[in-house]
Amino acid sequence: MTLPNKLTISRFILTAAFLAVMFSQVRFHETIALVLFIAGGVSDFLDGYLARRDQLITNFGILMDPLADKIMVCSAFIAFVGLNWIAAWMVVIIVARELAITGLRLLAASKNVVLAAEGYGKHKTISQIVAIISILVWHSYEQWGTAGKALFGMPVFGAPWVKGFTELSIWVAVTLTIISGCLYLWRNRTLYLDDM
Repeated sequence: MTLPNKLTISRFILTAAFLAVMFSQVRFHETIALVLFIAGGVSDFLDGYLARRDQLITNFGILMDPLADKIMVCSAFIAFVGLNWIAAWMVVIIVARELAITGLRLLAASKNVVLAAEGYGKHKTISQIVAIISILVWHSYEQWGTAGKALFGMPVFGAPWVKGFTELSIWVAVTLTIISGCLYLWRNRTLYLDDM
């Protein structure tokens, strides 16, 4: 098994650990969850980078890397709904997009076509990861003592600046999710229109 594929598999493990910590009563569990999620985000960057650099692109990686991303991101957003940290309708949009694209990829695979991730999809994933990290920072920075409060608690318009940044990052992520999903479905429309 190639190193990029090992990194992809590690993301499944990190996601499970992230969820276990998020709903635990361990002290500083939000901070621990943040570290685990950042590790997952770094593995996402590294597996793609190494696969391209060392020409280790495999069908397993093409299919499983986006799936690992989707599971990691959707798990985090769904957990946040359970904690009332994000509006449920936003997460419905994000999860619906991911399920639609996964369904399209399965349909393509049944026709012996492998659909790789596109540029807009990568931007969408980055925006979602930024939003998730922002949400976790917003809910954990006070645990970091004076340094955390100095870095992230500075008030802007009467609230810590990280709150405003987090709300903006969520809207950007939802917007890019909609745009990238529509573009992906449109560009690959022949795959499902032929069967209708």
